[in-house]
Amino acid sequence: MRGILIRVLINALGIWLAAYLISGVHLEPGPTVLIASLILAVANAIVRPLLILFTLPLTVLTLGLFLLFINAVVIALVAKLVPGFTIDGWGSAFLAWLVVSIVGWLTSSFIVDDER
Repeated sequence: MRGILIRVLINALGIWLAAYLISGVHLEPGPTVLIASLILAVANAIVRPLLILFTLPLTVLTLGLFLLFINAVVIALVAKLVPGFTIDGWGSAFLAWLVVSIVGWLTSSFIVDDER
C-alpha cells in the first residue's frame, strides 16, 4: 500500500513538472494534480495494458514505436477525465508523458521499495 502511495506522489510530481515546463499542459491549483495522478496510476494499470494488447499487431509492425503513441493517449485520456487538467495537443501529450516518465524513473531509482 505504501508503494502505491509513493508512486501516486511521484506521478503527481511529474504531472506538476510537466505543467510547469510545457506550455501546452495546463493544471489548475488545488487537488487537481493528486486526482490526475491517481487516475493516471489506474489508467496505467488497466487501460494501457488493454491498449497494448489490442494494438499488438501495429506495435510489432512499427517495432514498438506505436507504444509512444499509446502512452500519449493514456495521458491525454487522463486530461479529458480530470477537470482542471488540460493538454492542448498530441505533441504536448507526448512531451507530458516524457516528463512524467523521466521524473518517475529518476525518483524511483532513489527510493528503496521494501515490497519488491
